[in-house]
Amino acid sequence: MTSLNQHRPARRELQFITSGRATSDGDGVKMTRLIATPELNMLDPFLLLDAFGSEQAEDYIGGFPAHPHRGFETVSYLLAGRMRHKDSAGHEGVIEAGGVQWMSAGRGIVHSEMPEQENGLLQGFQLWVNLPAREKMQKPAYQEFSVEDIAVEHLDNGASIRVIAGTTNGGTRGPVNNQYVDPLYLDVALPDGQRFAQLTRKAHSAFIFVIEGELSLGDTKQTLGTCQLGILSEGDEILARASGDSRFLLVAARPLHEAVVRGGPFVMNTEAEVLQAYEDFQKNSFLEA
Repeated sequence: MTSLNQHRPARRELQFITSGRATSDGDGVKMTRLIATPELNMLDPFLLLDAFGSEQAEDYIGGFPAHPHRGFETVSYLLAGRMRHKDSAGHEGVIEAGGVQWMSAGRGIVHSEMPEQENGLLQGFQLWVNLPAREKMQKPAYQEFSVEDIAVEHLDNGASIRVIAGTTNGGTRGPVNNQYVDPLYLDVALPDGQRFAQLTRKAHSAFIFVIEGELSLGDTKQTLGTCQLGILSEGDEILARASGDSRFLLVAARPLHEAVVRGGPFVMNTEAEVLQAYEDFQKNSFLEA
């Protein structure tokens, strides 16, 4: 006779916690870098995670003037404020609060991201997701979704889940389509004392970033506090309980297990490919590469 315990999913536990490092990028935009630091170089396939948030215009007004990328995807998710995006392929748009842009830089793009406000709160995240070697030289592409485009699932315990990518336990699916790493990207609001569970692919990399509040995670009930990022162990399920009204990002994806060579805004598989990216950029030949 089979025991019911044999069917219980293996719960993920906290393996590593970081508060990141204060830094600045672009034209002096202040932020906290959580992935791509000496403490946490990467979490395959995640190359970088920046969190930014300030009501002081001097902390963000310089924005991110024109700069290149090749070989990976950038995911911009705004909680508050407005950012205008322009690029060398003629694409332009505004990301507003609650909106997301999932951009595949592919073989190369030069773009800018500039605040569309002179005061008030600007808050959000930028995540870099690696592309497999076979896709690094694909044509640049975009997926952009406004707050109205992103499905929200409401649970009986008062929790709500904004689903950017992947599918919840309840079957709500996010608008982002990505066959390369099969991502899950959830923005979860969880009331005090309530529990949240989400099934995951066992071998996928996963992290939680607490925007506000405090969570206890897994069977060990280790805690993760406001503005902390927690790397989770392998497992089939994530279980979180809120201490105080809490909000957090849950992000997971399939690791690529490929060589990663970085050269500033370029992420390739070999040093020669990075050097070629610099040469193509200097020759202004990204779109013809």
